[in-house]
Amino acid sequence: MSDKPGLAPPKSPPVRLNRNTVSAGFKKRVNELSGENLDSCYQCGNCSSGCPLAQEMDILPNRVMRLAQLGLKDELIHSATIWICASCFQCTVRCPRGIDIQGVMDTLRQIAMEEGVDHFGPDQIDPEQAATVPQPGLVGVYRKLST
Repeated sequence: MSDKPGLAPPKSPPVRLNRNTVSAGFKKRVNELSGENLDSCYQCGNCSSGCPLAQEMDILPNRVMRLAQLGLKDELIHSATIWICASCFQCTVRCPRGIDIQGVMDTLRQIAMEEGVDHFGPDQIDPEQAATVPQPGLVGVYRKLST
């Protein structure tokens, strides 16, 4: 990673594991809802290296997968990363294990919304700004918020 600003996302702080932070049920739920086996991820980093929005994320996609493997629900559902994800499938296409990482991100957004965590709502879009956003972009936002 580069020291130049804007070229790499900030390092996330170390995560302390304890009984209060780890949720075994969370990992199982993500596996069930996404249809993926989180344990298949061996942290190669291909998903993060191919992500066009990695610079904007507070947690890189491979770290999202690791935190999900560890059952760290709070860190994930309060992360901006799950909302920044563009659902472009670059991570999924690049994954050598064939994990649908974008599907895991969708699942995390769904769980966050069920828990009442909302990073962005459609009512927060300025009408003038919405007029300049390409229609597929707006459809994508509404799709993310309605899963």
